[in-house]
Amino acid sequence: MATLKALVVDDASFVRDLVKRTVRQRFPVIETTDAQNGRRAQSLMSRTSFDLVLCDWEMPEMSGLELLQWMRQQPQYEKVPFIMITSRGDKDHVIEAVKEGVSEYLGKPFSPEGLSKKIIKVMGRRLKDAMDRGGKSMEGPADAFKESATLLTQKREVPEVKNEPAATTPDRENPLLTTARPAAVAARPEARGSMSLASVRFSDSTLKSVVKDINLTEVRVIAKRDQMFPGILDQAVVDIDVGDGQMARLNGYVHQLQAVDKRQDTDFVSVTIRFVDEDPKKMEDLSRFVARFRAGAR
Repeated sequence: MATLKALVVDDASFVRDLVKRTVRQRFPVIETTDAQNGRRAQSLMSRTSFDLVLCDWEMPEMSGLELLQWMRQQPQYEKVPFIMITSRGDKDHVIEAVKEGVSEYLGKPFSPEGLSKKIIKVMGRRLKDAMDRGGKSMEGPADAFKESATLLTQKREVPEVKNEPAATTPDRENPLLTTARPAAVAARPEARGSMSLASVRFSDSTLKSVVKDINLTEVRVIAKRDQMFPGILDQAVVDIDVGDGQMARLNGYVHQLQAVDKRQDTDFVSVTIRFVDEDPKKMEDLSRFVARFRAGAR
């Protein structure tokens, strides 16, 4: 029976469900409630006491940072653990969250194990005692999707291929993040007639690829097979350059892995990442990017 209560706040229902499922599987003594933005979360927190808050940063109506600021002003929530789960992993945002009283910072996309470690860290003895009383182990189950793409994407020796379709882009590490680096597709439309290169970073790997197509629902990239690939339903964050030095961060998940050629020894794999955000501002940024991409492809 659940003895602790956690509030999960994110505008993307896919992310909320993933967080709740992880908490439910790893910590059955924690009961979860969810909210689609900070305003809704604020309303729930005013009526019910929560022992833990797991919250996104970028949301409509009220952001995660605004919710954190309000929360730290409430006597009953002054010391309640608050984990910020966000694709904003740059130094300035981390520092800003720390100044406002964030307990832990977890970059998207995250692994179930990464999230579990953060929860254990902020909840401490209270969680362990609750698990012990419930006769539950603190050890986590194996990742069910870990080997989901093994047959298609297993590493192997391949001959050199001329005119490789992907180029390495700088992989910037964030020294302030103690978890696996956030996954992202750093994409920029190139000049007409050239390819749009992308460095697709997942929680434990980096995928060099080419953007084949993108719309308001999903992005499809092509990558060489001799790399480490994600599993179906793995999280991704798509960073797109919307101009003027601004980046839009789009949450998504791996929707499809498919061989490019109709043969078992194909050298290239197509990866489709489906977007899950419902933030109007992000959709506006994505629309501009898609227009630039299609103009460059003509």
